[in-house]
Amino acid sequence: MTRTALRVQDHIMAERKRREKLSQQFIALSAIVPGLKKMDKASVLEDAMKYMKQLQEQLKELQDQTKTKTMESVVLLKKSKLSIDGECSSSDENFDDRSSSLLPEIEARTTDKDVLIRIHCRNQQGVGMKILSEIENLHLSVLNSSVLVFGNSTLDITVIAQMDEEFSLTMKDVVKNLRSACLKLYQARALKPEDSP
Repeated sequence: MTRTALRVQDHIMAERKRREKLSQQFIALSAIVPGLKKMDKASVLEDAMKYMKQLQEQLKELQDQTKTKTMESVVLLKKSKLSIDGECSSSDENFDDRSSSLLPEIEARTTDKDVLIRIHCRNQQGVGMKILSEIENLHLSVLNSSVLVFGNSTLDITVIAQMDEEFSLTMKDVVKNLRSACLKLYQARALKPEDSP
């Protein structure tokens, strides 16, 4: 055989191997694309492209759901003042610094079963323990907590908790309950007669 004939023979063998490999890849592709009706290469490619687009749309939909579902957040700032019966009336102005210091700033965020709670409140004896106790009463298991003194008379409390099976509140309800617990504690301390000198 001449050298040219050998080259042609090698080319034919290489082309045969390439086609065999391509056929194997089409068989593998057809095995992972659901609902194939035709097995010719053009149909397999067309159905595979449709399936890929469908998967991309599902992925985008799941990502959008995750963005909206992942983080539920509620923040309650000092925009109210305590009224006589313990209920809160909405008022952004006309209240002195003493009444505004009674009201805590509370933020609650959730992602899946985890809850992050931040509370900025007046430093008062027992307030940290009262808040942790109230969190447990809401069917949240405290995983981690830190209580830091901020300035002379303020506490910054951060709690990471996990929802128990019985937990059924929204973050807004969690914030309301914690705020109510803080206000009750403040009221009880305010009503307590001061020690005489």
